[in-house]
Amino acid sequence: MVREAPPTAGLPLQWGDLRPGGDADLGGALARFLGVSSIQVECSGTAALVVALSALRATAPARDEVIAPAYTCPLVALAVAHCGLQLRLCDLQPGSLDLCTDALAALCGPRTLAVLPTHLAGRVTDVAPVRAVARAAGARVIEDAAQALGARQGGGACVGANSDMAFFSMAVGKGLTLYEGGALLVADADLRAACARVSRTMVPARWGWELRRSVELLGYAALYRPAGLPLAYGRPLRRALARGDHIGAAGDDFGEGIPLHRVGRWRQAVGTRALARLPDWLAQCRMRAQQRIHRLRERVPVLQVMEDSPAVPEAQGTWPTLLVLMPNAASREAALHALWGQGLGVSLPFAHALPDYPRYAHHIPRSTAEHWPNGRDFARHALAVSNSPWLGDADFARVCDTLRRAVLSHG
Repeated sequence: MVREAPPTAGLPLQWGDLRPGGDADLGGALARFLGVSSIQVECSGTAALVVALSALRATAPARDEVIAPAYTCPLVALAVAHCGLQLRLCDLQPGSLDLCTDALAALCGPRTLAVLPTHLAGRVTDVAPVRAVARAAGARVIEDAAQALGARQGGGACVGANSDMAFFSMAVGKGLTLYEGGALLVADADLRAACARVSRTMVPARWGWELRRSVELLGYAALYRPAGLPLAYGRPLRRALARGDHIGAAGDDFGEGIPLHRVGRWRQAVGTRALARLPDWLAQCRMRAQQRIHRLRERVPVLQVMEDSPAVPEAQGTWPTLLVLMPNAASREAALHALWGQGLGVSLPFAHALPDYPRYAHHIPRSTAEHWPNGRDFARHALAVSNSPWLGDADFARVCDTLRRAVLSHG
C-alpha cells in the first residue's frame, strides 16, 4: 500500500464526528477549551483577521498601517489589503520567530493600527515586548495564532489572552479542522461587540460556499489518512514540484479574493465533536515532538530546532510540525531536493519571506531603509519536518540521515 506522511499533524476526523445534529455552538466549546469568555467563529483564519481589522479601523479611522513579521503567511498581506490598509513589515530577531523590538519601535507611530506577532508552526513567541511597544504608540496587538490553537503561555493561559485580539485557523492540517474555519478571541467587551457587528454586516450566509466546504470536509474525512494522502496531497505536490513551482508546492499560491460566509450548523457540530479529542492529540504531538527533537539533535547537532521562546517560561506550544533551520542555504536546498515530494512529510513552511513573493509584492510598500535581513535569512534556512504519527520511526530516521548528509556535503 502506498503511504504518505502529511506535512503537519492534523487531527483526523472520525466517522462519528460527521453524523447529523449535535452541539452546533462551536464558539462556546472553543471558549471553554481555551479558558476564555467568548470565541467568535468565522469561515477562515483570514476571515477572522479581516473582521478584527475592520472593527479596529472603525474605532480609529486615522490609523491605516498594520505591522506584521517579514516572514509570515501571504494571506496576512491579502487580508490587510482587503481592508484597505497598508502593510509594514518588521524584521525578526536573528534565528528566531520573535519580532525585533528595535525594528518594531522604529515602525510604530500615529498611523499604526495593529501589530501582528505570529506563533508560527505552533511555537509560542514572546509577545510581551511587542505589547509594550505597540501600546506606547496607541496601537493594538492581534496575535496571529493561526497554527497555534491550544497553545499555552506561561501560567497556562491560551496564547492571545493577554493581547487585544488573537485569531486561530481551523483549516486543513491545523489541528482541529472544519476544512476551512477560523476563530477570533477578543479581550475587551466593547471591541468584542464591535467585531460581532462587523461580522453580521459583512459576512453573509452564502449557502453555495457552505455546501462546497461541507463536501470538502467529507473528502478530508475520507482521504486524510496514509492511504488517501497520496491522492489528496502527494499528487498535487509532485505536479507542482515537476513544473518547478515551489510556491504552489508550499501551498502559498492564493487568489486575491477572500471568501466571507457564515459557518453552518453541521460543520460547527463536526468541529465540536472533534474538539473533545484535541487535548489528548496535542499532548501526544508534544511528546512525539520532544522525542524527535532529541533524535534530530543527536544525528545532526548543527541543526537549530525551533522551540517555544525562552522568554516565555512554561510555554506549551502546539507541534503540528518541527521547524528546523539548516546551517546555510546550500544545505537547505540539498535537503529539500532530496526529501520534498518523497512522501516523508518534509516541506517548506513558506516558500519565501513575504517581500519576495512576486505575486504579492504590490501589497508591500518598498523602502530603501527596510531590507528585513533576518526574516529573509530565516526563509533561506527553514525546513518543516512533519510531526505526524503517520511518519514512522524508520522514515524519520531516513529524514535525519538525509539532513545529516546535506549538512556534511554543504557545511
